[in-house]
Amino acid sequence: MVDDQTPEEAQEEEAVEEAPPLLAEVPDDGIRRRWYAVHALSGQESNVKKTLRVLADQSGLGDLVSNVFVPMEEVAEMKAGEKKVSKRKYFPGYVLIQLPEHPEKYPELWHLIKDAPGVTGFIGPQNLPVPLDDGEVNAIVEEIRGERERPKPKVELERGDRVKVIEGPLSRMELTGTVDEIDVERGKVRLMVEVFADRLAPLDVGLWEVEKV
Repeated sequence: MVDDQTPEEAQEEEAVEEAPPLLAEVPDDGIRRRWYAVHALSGQESNVKKTLRVLADQSGLGDLVSNVFVPMEEVAEMKAGEKKVSKRKYFPGYVLIQLPEHPEKYPELWHLIKDAPGVTGFIGPQNLPVPLDDGEVNAIVEEIRGERERPKPKVELERGDRVKVIEGPLSRMELTGTVDEIDVERGKVRLMVEVFADRLAPLDVGLWEVEKV
């Protein structure tokens, strides 16, 4: 049988399998955990999530990798005259992972994550990990679960505008980018941001999370 799905349809089908995140409790071992964003190859986010969990368990580092998840959201679309609700990645290209603070100080853990198939590195200045805001990550989890309403957009944008991320879990990274796509119905804007010195990557954030520069 020939698979005639488009890459977008395949990604959407994969996304439906992702349930709202049920976060595991952090071990009571005196080690402070923080959330970090790991950049994954396009379309490989779910595979990266599973791979990191398996590798951590196999290496005896499962307790240090407290949680790994790919944020998902429900999206309503009209297809063939019918309303269809599907799930898509909240931050395409990114996987959120809960690790000990300063994971670079844990060599085995550090290399396990950076060398995992599909991972291109941690997100942060010069590829050094910058922790996300715990409250913002929890807010995303609550929003995905339907426990919190999405805030209303604060700015009007046009394609080509230069903006910086000022709110949300990625705001601590001081990311700036160029507006590539705007989805008013979803309240999302796709930016092209500089991940490494010579590479741009797409990033979807809420319209309320950016401001013009």
